[in-house]
Amino acid sequence: MMDEKEKKFLTVAPFQCAWRKDLKFREAGRGCVAFDAFAHNDVTLVFRENVGSQHYHYKRDNSPHYTVILGSHRNRRLKIEVDGKTEVDVEGIGLCCSSGFQSYWICIYDGLISIGKGRYPFQNLVFQWLDSNPNCSVRYVGLSSWDKHVGYRNVNVLPLPQNHMLLWKQVDYGEYGGKEDGEDELEDEQRDYEKWGLDNFLESWELSDTFFVVGEEERPVPAHKVILQASGNFPLSLSNEDVVLLKDATYPILHALLQFIYTGHTQISESQLGSLWALSLQFEVMPLVKQCGEAVERSKLNKKLSGSGRNVELSNPNSRPHCRTTFPFGLPINVLKLKKLYSAGEYSDVNMYIEGHGLVAQPHRVILSLWSIPFAKMFTNGMSESSSSKVSLSDVSPEAFKIMLDFIYSGEINLEDSLDFGDLLLQLLLLADKFGVTLLYQECCKTLLECLSEDSVCPILLTVSSFPSCKLIEETCERKFAMNFDYCTTASLDFILLDETTLSSIIQHQELTVTSEERILDAILMWCMGAKELCGWETVDELLANSTPELIFQERIKSLNELLPFVRFPLLPYHMLKKLGQSNLSKHIHIFDNLVREGINYVEFGLAMAESDQNKRFQHRRSSYKELQYICDGDSNGVLYFAGTSYGEHQWVNPVLSKRITITASSPTSRYTDPKALVSRTYQGTCFTGPRIEDGNKCAWWMVDFGQDHQKEI
Repeated sequence: MMDEKEKKFLTVAPFQCAWRKDLKFREAGRGCVAFDAFAHNDVTLVFRENVGSQHYHYKRDNSPHYTVILGSHRNRRLKIEVDGKTEVDVEGIGLCCSSGFQSYWICIYDGLISIGKGRYPFQNLVFQWLDSNPNCSVRYVGLSSWDKHVGYRNVNVLPLPQNHMLLWKQVDYGEYGGKEDGEDELEDEQRDYEKWGLDNFLESWELSDTFFVVGEEERPVPAHKVILQASGNFPLSLSNEDVVLLKDATYPILHALLQFIYTGHTQISESQLGSLWALSLQFEVMPLVKQCGEAVERSKLNKKLSGSGRNVELSNPNSRPHCRTTFPFGLPINVLKLKKLYSAGEYSDVNMYIEGHGLVAQPHRVILSLWSIPFAKMFTNGMSESSSSKVSLSDVSPEAFKIMLDFIYSGEINLEDSLDFGDLLLQLLLLADKFGVTLLYQECCKTLLECLSEDSVCPILLTVSSFPSCKLIEETCERKFAMNFDYCTTASLDFILLDETTLSSIIQHQELTVTSEERILDAILMWCMGAKELCGWETVDELLANSTPELIFQERIKSLNELLPFVRFPLLPYHMLKKLGQSNLSKHIHIFDNLVREGINYVEFGLAMAESDQNKRFQHRRSSYKELQYICDGDSNGVLYFAGTSYGEHQWVNPVLSKRITITASSPTSRYTDPKALVSRTYQGTCFTGPRIEDGNKCAWWMVDFGQDHQKEI
């Protein structure tokens, strides 16, 4: 009974870690842990290759590991550490609950760390981070703490889905409320895709361009030239009409050969093993030759005669029987040979044309159909492309299309040589979505999210906002924009091109970070007037002296009335509110005047104080100023450390040496009065300033100058 109780509820003391052997991923580097936690701060989970001790602590761990800390810095931040080094430190996400148990889940998939809230894993995702150098060996889960007790209960380790991560399901197919037209068809396509593979074309006349004639009964068995030649060396010509005669072979032997090529595994009786070995050697299917040879040797060692009738299982080393793999991986396909066949156009049965660019590629129908259901339907459902060797596409980037085909034949994206990396990646993303190349779509999403920056967020939003399947990317971009609102609305005017719905979502985002409400007011006014250059509300106010709101804001005048209430006027400085109250904006725009008056009344008379806890317009947003919270000497949280990293740009260098700060003292620089020692990361008791006489008084001091571009808030 005690063990069962421990399983359901566990309290971890400060600076300790609890390990249970059942808290283990089934597959190294891939798994999900779901749990309830009760704590004031620092709900900490450690993921490592081996089980630790009770007194293990992640701060003293030298082995590779991940650490996820919910409610770090007194329940203010979410942190992710890799091998003891902080890689993620964000404010206000994944916080603890001290009033009761809160449900969480954490998933790791080849370095993709996903964190969510709630009882149901893979839903309510709150944060996601991809490790560029993933640790694929982590397996055991440790439940840890910091300086206070943490209660855990209902801790369960769950396997990930075998096919595609559920976490990427929203990337693949979008998350919308309610079903739109064609959604049922999309779900059917997804179910079909999960069952789709090269084995669907095994001995199928669909898209076949050659066939075998087997045995005395002359049985025809269809196949596909590009698949055969990428697996071995078959006597095939480049013409469309091709027949391979196998009078001395039997159908079961040929079937086993083709099954191995098309699925990566087969089985055959021991009495037929020699014939299969000979046939695979004849056509130089070397992985099967090797498997047959090893099976024959095992039979000899076990002294089992070939006439026993026992079936022998033969599998390609990289394939898993009864598990579908993405072509060409896990199959006895030589990828280099396959790419060479594509590059040379050998055995191609379709010519791809793009409007305005002519012939761009000569791929193979069966290969395209393996990756893309739209292509498969195009080639098999009686459309004009089913009978013609010519396919014409329009509104398609030829560069992106060629990269998509390269991915289909190799499984790799090559954008390194591209000058317009970002634009091409976006085009590739939309193309993969259009043709249903799911794995390419996922890779584009991952790469796009890795490369997402303050400068690229607006162009990406402009591209993906109209595509429901890009919902996750759109939400991530909106969050990025909101967290860097000041920069995104002043570094360029790209945000002027956003639609009203997107801008409204950003302004209302719970993670909107901004220096003042004035910045939000300026951004709204610039967007509504379609500004050609950066300006503030004072510029708009001057324009209204000789014009009208209808002329200045034109078709966005209605949007102005919708967006202005999102500005929290009561939080503006009083002197600014008075200035706004006397402005032309207040005189000409009725809703603006009402909002300013509300702000003035709030400051002067405290009106609406009773509702301020419920009304967001009276609540302060997150400040874009960097929060630097001292914890202990030598930590990485102080102002001087931040200056030593060039404000987060690189590894720490003594800020005096890098000239980020200037230090002067009451006594001259010497071995005892060393400015470098004062700001070093190790305390030196031998460093001090000597006294001097100032205004008749003896005094000693240090002065630290951070420069005119920096200030601090206390």
